[in-house]
Amino acid sequence: MTQDEKWIVRYNEVVTFIEANKRNPSRYDPMERGLYFNWLHHPRKQLNAGTLKSERVEKFRKLLEMMEQYRRKNQYE
Repeated sequence: MTQDEKWIVRYNEVVTFIEANKRNPSRYDPMERGLYFNWLHHPRKQLNAGTLKSERVEKFRKLLEMMEQYRRKNQYE
């Protein structure tokens, strides 16, 4: 399995999780921690640094837009 295939598989896992649970993966839940830290954190750092592959940028931006819908709000705002 190539790196691109692995990236697509993990991308699909995150999208499926968000659609099924109507929330973003938690960094505190041990079952969801892998989705958050092992996958979401690294491409976000690459995107900000400008090193994310060009074919992945558009998909990752769509994922970030989807995640923004389920972003938690501060109760004191």
